[in-house]
Amino acid sequence: MRLKSKPTSPPEKQKPEEYIDRLGGDSHPALLKKYAVRITDTVKDTIKSDVHADPVAKQYVPQMQELTILPEEMRDPIGDDTHTPVKGIVHRYPDRVLFKPVNVCAVYCRYCFRREHVGPAHAAPLNEAELNAALDYVENHKDIFEVILTGGDPLVLSPKQMTTVMQRLDNIEHVKIIRFHTRVPIADPARVNAELINAINITDKAVYMALHINHAQELNDDVRACLKQLHKAGINLLSQSVLLKGVNDDADILASLYRELLGLNVKPYYLHHPDLAPGTSHFRLSLKRGQEIVAKLRGHLSGLCQPTYMVDIPGGFGKVPCTPNTPSYKGDGEYEITDFNGQTHTYTSKADQEDA
Repeated sequence: MRLKSKPTSPPEKQKPEEYIDRLGGDSHPALLKKYAVRITDTVKDTIKSDVHADPVAKQYVPQMQELTILPEEMRDPIGDDTHTPVKGIVHRYPDRVLFKPVNVCAVYCRYCFRREHVGPAHAAPLNEAELNAALDYVENHKDIFEVILTGGDPLVLSPKQMTTVMQRLDNIEHVKIIRFHTRVPIADPARVNAELINAINITDKAVYMALHINHAQELNDDVRACLKQLHKAGINLLSQSVLLKGVNDDADILASLYRELLGLNVKPYYLHHPDLAPGTSHFRLSLKRGQEIVAKLRGHLSGLCQPTYMVDIPGGFGKVPCTPNTPSYKGDGEYEITDFNGQTHTYTSKADQEDA
């Protein structure tokens, strides 16, 4: 079955240039030609000010800074291409793969690490032969425990298309977990109807859905209702956020988001340091600053609300945690540990001394 990219919402009533200008962004032809732009009505509803002040607008509204490319920035910052054995599959880690059936999204984030690979210019989905080859790869590699559907956004698939994919994955015995990475429930919740949920739930395997959300302001009534619907359907919900300068680079802002999410049965999973994607330097803060922000969450925010702060090593070498305040070995079996109030302590035990 050939996958077809379908509109996720009714056609936009406004031309992108109209709402970009209204929200204080830049609609320069060179900018709009280079990177895809789409903002749904749901997202527009959550924007309260212009791009210079609003944390949601900053995520979606184009700005001229995007045409500034720094030497360290890369077209493929996390090295997807390096780990692509067949089209649509990224096999970076031994027991899991990314499966990318489509390259379009409901909305286009201005800091996206795949911004050079998604959008209308890359709209052609996997054809039938490519789809079969990708799923054959999964079936033929018995070490694959988890398949992560990403893209693009996998929830732009129609229920019929989703059923085809889920049935095929359900028949692969060694795959035990199916995970979705998606913005749709946050940016286009009307699309998540009973038919689509039933298509996802056609499998008896464990299904997880990692929702991309960066600020509590994105949680309007429609989004909240959508998340409750997904939870009620038995789908395990996680969140992924990106630490973005001027959007959520503040411990109180993150704490508010994570408490709201946990109350909606969404477990905060990852907080990503921004990737070195082209034209995104205005979103990046230092790794040191990121660790300072995350350190402020420790001890002041329930452990259930704590995501893992991660950085993707440029070039395709994988993610590593950047957890602050990890124990520092001082020798002779002694470690220095900093608590959540900033006080340092010495930790040692007989086992540590014997290992020294």
